Amino acid sequence: MYDFNLFYENYVNEFETYVKKYTDGLQTRPNVLGESMRYSLLNGGKRVRPVLMLACADVLQLPKDSVLPFALALEILHTYSLVHDDLPAMDNDDFRRGKPSCHKQFGEANAILAGDGLLNEAYAICFKECFKGERQILASVYLNECAGIYGMIAGQSADLYHSDNETDVSEEELLYIYEHKTGKLLLAPIIIPCILNSNKSFVAWEEFGKLLGTLFQMTDDILDVVGSFEKLGKSIGKDANENKLTCIKLYGLEGAKIRADMCAKDCRAVLEGIDGDTQFLSDFIDYLLNRSK
Repeated sequence: MYDFNLFYENYVNEFETYVKKYTDGLQTRPNVLGESMRYSLLNGGKRVRPVLMLACADVLQLPKDSVLPFALALEILHTYSLVHDDLPAMDNDDFRRGKPSCHKQFGEANAILAGDGLLNEAYAICFKECFKGERQILASVYLNECAGIYGMIAGQSADLYHSDNETDVSEEELLYIYEHKTGKLLLAPIIIPCILNSNKSFVAWEEFGKLLGTLFQMTDDILDVVGSFEKLGKSIGKDANENKLTCIKLYGLEGAKIRADMCAKDCRAVLEGIDGDTQFLSDFIDYLLNRSK
């Protein structure tokens, strides 16, 4: 019998087995480099992106071993972004997932190098996949675009810019930050299986991924107001304190909740037009909308 939580747990366990195999082989000199990289990569988390990629692979009936290397590369990229995001020069957060941030545990310089190391390892994994064929090359290029200066890094830059400036506080700018800082790395786990499956139904999958990324960030903004450190494992109330451009700032708390509900509804509508067993992805929408951590 289908059970969303059980499916989610199985996807996580499958990925954790794969990532553990990778970290067991991570040997560095000095040891602190590998230790700081492992500390951040294995520091729990919901594993949203690998779970999404594995779930989409199931819908498209792709073998898991075809997407697991990309799921690992994506999660490593996501982890590097968090390590750098927590640094004093960026969001200056002392905690991540209830534990000291990498720079609090190993020092700022080691955290910078840990992030650099993770970034390079992600692409090393992709380069190895490229030997398998054209689809793997296209998937690797796509992941690079999602994580780079036209993707996540552009969104992070825009986020910092609007924290320091009151100009251009508009819905257009908010959606740009959503689409790039958060959305691109949530679009990647949806589009990469699509690419590996010869781009079948690409437009529908892309629309679904974009909406899901927006929903994720909306709920993240809301949780920064109504959440708790115990559940989130990180400081709350930082968005307002740091003058972040969020849906709360633009619409207010209740307005943000209404828009999150509307975004979830749009996600479901797009998903209905995608062939295959999409029950888990449909429930995943509710999971994001109602999450408390």
